[in-house]
Amino acid sequence: MRATLWIRGLVAAAMVGLAGTARAEGKAVQGAAENGKPLVTVGAYYFDGWAGASQRRGDPDEPWADTAPTHLTRRMLEEFPQRKPLWGWRDDSLKIMERQIDLAADHGIAFFAFCWYFHPTKAEIEQDPKHTGLKLFLQARNRHRMRFCLLVANHQGFLLDGAQDWQQAAEHWMPYFTHKQHMAVGGRPLVIIFNPQNGSQQGFELLQAAARKAGLPGLTIAACGGGDPAAGYTHTTHYNIVPGYAGGSQARKYAELVEAHTRAWRGSRRQPCIPEVTAGWDKRPWEGPAGLGQPPGSYYPDRSPEQFAGFLRAAVDWMDRHPEQTTDERVVLIYAWNEYGEGGYLAPTRGDPDGQYLKAIRSVVAP
Repeated sequence: MRATLWIRGLVAAAMVGLAGTARAEGKAVQGAAENGKPLVTVGAYYFDGWAGASQRRGDPDEPWADTAPTHLTRRMLEEFPQRKPLWGWRDDSLKIMERQIDLAADHGIAFFAFCWYFHPTKAEIEQDPKHTGLKLFLQARNRHRMRFCLLVANHQGFLLDGAQDWQQAAEHWMPYFTHKQHMAVGGRPLVIIFNPQNGSQQGFELLQAAARKAGLPGLTIAACGGGDPAAGYTHTTHYNIVPGYAGGSQARKYAELVEAHTRAWRGSRRQPCIPEVTAGWDKRPWEGPAGLGQPPGSYYPDRSPEQFAGFLRAAVDWMDRHPEQTTDERVVLIYAWNEYGEGGYLAPTRGDPDGQYLKAIRSVVAP
C-alpha cells in the first residue's frame, strides 16, 4: 500500500509540475501566432481506444480485461507498461479530457483531429465508444482553449457505401462543422479523409451542399495519402507513413520515418499540402494473440524528443521554403496524441512523466 501511494504521489507531482511549467510559459506559446501568419498551427490526431469495454471482458483467463478499455491488450500491460498515461489507461471522464486540453494547449497544440467512425445507423454512431473523446471535448469547460476537427476513419469495417452514406454522415457532422470551436482552413471547416479511395465525388458534392445550406462557405476536404482534386479533395495530408508496416518484425531507425515523410511533403496552389509528422511507430502491443491479432511489422524504438523536435522543425522549414504549396494557416498534423498501442503518442506517460515530447513541440512553436 505504501509503495502504491508513493507511486501515485510521484505521478501527481509530475502532472502538477508539467502543467505549472507550461502555464508559466503559456503566453509565449500563444504569442507565436499573433503577428501576421502563424509560425505554425499544430494539430494532433486523437484516437479514443481508451473508453468502452475490452472484448475480453469476462474471460476468466484475462482478469485484467474486466476494467480495460477497448484497445488495451495483455502485451501492453506486461511488455509496454511505460506507455501507460499518467492518468491511467482509461480516458473516458470529463476531468481527464480537461486535463488533456490544458496539457495540449499549454504546449502549443491548437486542435485535436478526432478519429470518427461511420455506422449504418445513428444509434450505432452514438454508441461507438471511440467517439467518447469527441463528446467529452465538446462538454469540457476549457474547450475554448483548443479547436477540433474530424478524421473520417473510413477504413475496413467503417467504409461509407456510396452517396447515401455520405449524405447520412453529412447530417451527423453538420453540428460539428458549425460549432464555433471547429478548425477552419481557408475559412472553411476542415475534414480529413483517411481512405481517399472510399471517397465519393457525388458524396462530396452532397457534403458541400449541406455545408452551404447550413450557412458555411463550404468545406476543406483533405485526403490522407493524396486524392484527386476532381473528386472533391481540396488538400492533401497523411495520417502516418510507415515503411515496413506489415513486412515482418524488424527494428528500424526513426530517421527512416522522418525521411519517408519529408519525401511526401508536396502540394500545389490548387491542392495545398498539410505536412504530417509522426511521433513514433511501434505496434508490437497489438500484434499476435496477446495483442489484437495484428501481423508483425517494422518498429522504430529509437525515437527521442530531440529527434521529434527536429522532425517538427523540418516541417516548419519546408513551409518556409514552399509557401505556395501549403496553407495560409501553416497547419502541421502530428500522429498522434494518444496512439499508445501503435507507439505514436505525445501525452505524458510513465515512461515520459515530464512530458518531454510536449516540451519538444513548445520548443518549436515558441522558440
